[in-house]
Amino acid sequence: MGFKRILLPQEELSGVRLTSAMAGIGLHFNAFADRDVNIEDTIFFASVDGMTRRDLRTLSVLVKWLDIYYRWINAGRLIKIIESSTEERVRAFWAAIAVWKKEDIRFKNFLSLYKGSRVEVMPPPFDSSFHYRRHGEDPRFEGGPLRAPANLLRDREIDVVPPGKTAVNNLYIRYRIMMGPTYRSDIWAALELDTGLSPTELARKTYGSFAVAWQVKRDWEILENARRKRKKNLA
Repeated sequence: MGFKRILLPQEELSGVRLTSAMAGIGLHFNAFADRDVNIEDTIFFASVDGMTRRDLRTLSVLVKWLDIYYRWINAGRLIKIIESSTEERVRAFWAAIAVWKKEDIRFKNFLSLYKGSRVEVMPPPFDSSFHYRRHGEDPRFEGGPLRAPANLLRDREIDVVPPGKTAVNNLYIRYRIMMGPTYRSDIWAALELDTGLSPTELARKTYGSFAVAWQVKRDWEILENARRKRKKNLA
């Protein structure tokens, strides 16, 4: 049977599992950090948790994480995941991120995710009028489809682990910083974590193509053979 590539998440992340996944990619939660997780799956389900379950703690930390880590997001795959969602609030959130990070052309297509009226981060019956009068609007969302008072979602550096520190323990983050937010970088990280994985297994684990997984496996074996020869020559 031929390989069939799948781009959408194969299981939902929620509750403790989502918290562990978020901690693993650098969102600062007091939880076990599961580092063997897909970055796009994690941030998508974090946005679902924040926007549909009104979890302001998750949403605050996610927005700050995006501010620091957005350069290493695989935007091409992330938009495919969001397009599969019927949650208008989630789609509005990501369209708002595209407006905020408009200098990154990779997010341009995210603008088409939502075309409705502006969405309140905390909708009725929550009354935001007092907060708007006192604090104004969150500048990160001005001009976009999302709206929140400036004091609603906290903006603190301490809520996010610095990329260099996350990269020490998370190979997916490390390789994306080195090689860019590509399927190749994820496949390479997955192979370093488990050198016994076949190209098919690597592709399925990272949502990549079989061709790229095969190439990475071939290149890894070239370098591994070179390492063994060097070690033998130095012995």
